[in-house]
Amino acid sequence: MTVTYTARVANARFCGFSKLLLVWKGSIYKVLYKEFLAFFAMYTAISITYRFLLPGDQKRYFEKLAIYCNHYASLIPMSFVLGFYVTLVVNRWWSQYTSIPLPDRLMCVLSGGLQGSDERGRLLRRTMMRYASLSALLILRSVSTAVFKRFPTMDHVVEAGFMSREERKKFESLHSPYNKYWIPCVWFTNLAAVARCEGRIKDDHTLKLLLEELNVFRGKCGMLFHYDMISVPLVYTQVVTLAVYSFFLVCLIGRQFLDPNQGYPGHDLDLYVPIFTLLQFFFYAGWLKVAEQLINPFGEDDDDFETNWLIDRNFQVSMMAVDEMYGDLPMIERDRYWNDSNPRPPYTAATLFVLRKPSFQGSTFDMAIPKEEMHFQPLEEIAENMEESVSRHPNMALFNRLLNAAPSHAGFMSGALRRTSAQLQRLYHSPSIDQCISDDDDSESCKIGKGGSLPSGLGQDPQSTVCSFREEKPARAPLLDIQFGAEQEKRSDEDTVMSASGVQLSHTRQEEEKQAEIPSPALRLPPPLPPLASRETRPVSTLHQPSPFPSHPTSHSNLEHCSSQPVINHHKAAPSTLHPSQVSFLTVSSFEPQRFRSLSMGSELTGTLA
Repeated sequence: MTVTYTARVANARFCGFSKLLLVWKGSIYKVLYKEFLAFFAMYTAISITYRFLLPGDQKRYFEKLAIYCNHYASLIPMSFVLGFYVTLVVNRWWSQYTSIPLPDRLMCVLSGGLQGSDERGRLLRRTMMRYASLSALLILRSVSTAVFKRFPTMDHVVEAGFMSREERKKFESLHSPYNKYWIPCVWFTNLAAVARCEGRIKDDHTLKLLLEELNVFRGKCGMLFHYDMISVPLVYTQVVTLAVYSFFLVCLIGRQFLDPNQGYPGHDLDLYVPIFTLLQFFFYAGWLKVAEQLINPFGEDDDDFETNWLIDRNFQVSMMAVDEMYGDLPMIERDRYWNDSNPRPPYTAATLFVLRKPSFQGSTFDMAIPKEEMHFQPLEEIAENMEESVSRHPNMALFNRLLNAAPSHAGFMSGALRRTSAQLQRLYHSPSIDQCISDDDDSESCKIGKGGSLPSGLGQDPQSTVCSFREEKPARAPLLDIQFGAEQEKRSDEDTVMSASGVQLSHTRQEEEKQAEIPSPALRLPPPLPPLASRETRPVSTLHQPSPFPSHPTSHSNLEHCSSQPVINHHKAAPSTLHPSQVSFLTVSSFEPQRFRSLSMGSELTGTLA
């Protein structure tokens, strides 16, 4: 019988496991004491030979050999090899137990699914359940030495009542070179089909459920057969066994106590009993013995499975379930808590302490929260607090802008327009603004292009990043088409805007020539622009300063530029001499327009659309 000590360790007490050390049946002492005595006897024999029988020069040679063995014995990976092997064996051991076929589910389905209280119905149920038990007996007889000793031949199986003589003749007439434990399961299915034809199994769903449970039962029988056929690879078992035995054979010499007078390092103390070496043998060799016992749990060791007990139990309860308990029901009556809305079973004096414990309501049931933090807040205040928190963290604001950027041109440019309006409003109150003018008539304004730049206050923000994407077409005039609105506007509306802007070109140049002659005072930027839908086409003023980046007017290829400075796109190079206080206007021509798109990922961007 398997050694069971579960009740002894049900409660963790002081030295609770110490009581288990005195148990002999199934203990490590019973398994290992012979090997332990043999190891200690060999160690003692070598020690006596070294101390009393060897001459002086041979003692010196033995001492050198002992030091050498002790040094290289640690190279054997005992813990790794042995620990992994035992883990594999223990997992396999428990999987084999869960593969033992149990008839409990099958007998319940059979008792409720196959109807008929007459002798025919009783005969069908008992015969089908006996076939299932016979299949389990045949597979356990094939893998367990204890069951085979109980039923060594088929005559013993017939005599035990698991098989009739006619069934044995039928069983032996079916020739197959393989194990025939599955034949009773086929008889079961044939008999279930007969019961379905006779109407004792009412519908196909019940028949399907019955056959599914039989297949689960038969599958476990097959798993036991495969566990018996497929063992742990022999090479692995040999490696572990050789590692353990070779390690302790080396320890017989390497762990000897040497003469302290010779002055060998680590041999200052002379003892006759190697306590720690014996403990190491006890642990490692005991670990190997655990694997030896569990690698085949269908033997006759103390901790092997009680297969004969399982056969007796399964056969008895299955027959009772399908025969005596068929249709057997106690009288249905009201329970004692019929009128009690809160039924509570009673407690004994030994378990009264359980009643005093409060019912568990959850880990946060007793959490304390201040009253001022319990009030709901309006959604408007929550939104304002979120905006303030974003403004305090510019890096998070930059990340949110990147996430909220839409791929469409309309959302792309409208977001840039809103940011530009806010930035111009901040610049309106700036104390110092760099201004620029142009002496060249061809480039009368500091236009947004390759050769321009922003005021110094805008270009110094380390968190400002501008990505510009420009598609250039060959054009005869250096005119720009800057679009901050939606790209989905009709072509007719674009032509109207371009023509209206072209009329203002001559007036813009005349005003710039007058401003070039008379120095203008400090420039103040206009207030924020109104929404895009309510504005009309008009010139846009912006400020620039000279840019260190040269321009290439002959380049007609697409330009994609990312810089920490604001976007500068111009068809012509910037003038060599610039004067402050000149206001430039972005002009739009009605012929050969250039398309310009700008995304500001920082905090400053110049350029608006009238």
